[in-house]
Amino acid sequence: MRGDFRRFTWANGVTQLGTQVTVVALPLTALLALDAGGFELGLLSAAQMVAFLVIGLPAGVWVDRARRRPILVWADLARGVALLTVPAAAWLGVLTLPHLYAVALVLGVGTVFFDVAQMSFLPAIVPKEGLERANGRLEVTRQMSVLAGPGLGGWLVTALTAPFALLADALGYVVSGFLLAGVRAEEGRGPAEERGRGWRSEVAEGIAFVVRDPVLRRIAIGGALTRLALGAGAVGSPLYLVAELGVGATAYGLLLSASAVGALAGAPLAARLAARWGVGPTLYGSALATMVLYLPALATGPGWRLLTFPVFSALAGAAAVVFNIAQLSHRQRITPERLLGRVNASMRFLMWGAMPLGGLAGGALGEWLGGYAAFAAGIAGVALSYLAVVLAPGITRAAAR
Repeated sequence: MRGDFRRFTWANGVTQLGTQVTVVALPLTALLALDAGGFELGLLSAAQMVAFLVIGLPAGVWVDRARRRPILVWADLARGVALLTVPAAAWLGVLTLPHLYAVALVLGVGTVFFDVAQMSFLPAIVPKEGLERANGRLEVTRQMSVLAGPGLGGWLVTALTAPFALLADALGYVVSGFLLAGVRAEEGRGPAEERGRGWRSEVAEGIAFVVRDPVLRRIAIGGALTRLALGAGAVGSPLYLVAELGVGATAYGLLLSASAVGALAGAPLAARLAARWGVGPTLYGSALATMVLYLPALATGPGWRLLTFPVFSALAGAAAVVFNIAQLSHRQRITPERLLGRVNASMRFLMWGAMPLGGLAGGALGEWLGGYAAFAAGIAGVALSYLAVVLAPGITRAAAR
């Protein structure tokens, strides 16, 4: 079991490192190599996230009907192959924006299946009482990737150009797939009676579980608002920081890494806080802290004001990671195993499905009002999204162990 979790953790870390390189390199490929504007960047962001909206719910049915490890492996390999086509096309001189949109779509589809299967597979590897600790360790590896990945991505863009920097992520997906193929945890397919039902009724069962639970319902609402704002911020950040303030690719990557510094400090605390105070108070307190600590990043500007962004991103990141670990572990613990895929997919659909709309909104704001408007919308939107939990103090009782 420990060996399985070790492989699982390493695979998570390698995939996340490559993904963070892509966070920097993919939009910069469009911006620097293809001279994309705000609206084109918005389309690219939307293309990568639209899969959560279109196939997020059916993916949960698939994950509950099939074994989850093969889904993880194939999702990694598909994403790796898609990314390899970008440097190949750039080398041949035929890279276009529609090509990047197609690659973004494939990345999105692979991410939908991978994320739902990964969250649903973890309880087969670790016991329920160890979920906070396991999710905390996975979050540490993810945040280490967030810390190192954007800086590495910026350096690779500078050294190799943006299209060829994507080779790092492609390699990461291949390595992750190889590691996951060696996980031997026992898991079964869904019951035969479940597989014989129509997918619509199975999807409805997962959504109903989320809607009926007061804690999951509030988290889903807040998460949707968060991802809507993050979609706008994904467009506004390069437009404002790179195009308007003149931040270089390497420095831009380092700025994006700031939240990971705080998250690395916060992730190991999540299990201790939940054990000491309970899941409900941990959720409520971390949501309130995230909101208060992130709003000052609106003051980000030229000169010394540029430091505002990494400082408050780091502080808010410490609180946000505690919230994320607590809510995910709570969901994995209270959800029946046969429903895990559908419940996780429902939460992803409700939360991440809003991100393409945020990308389009950020692109429109960038075109009409400039990069700071999209950047500020992302910052303020993320902070205020936590009001969905903060305005529901009863969540502390509803999520009590």
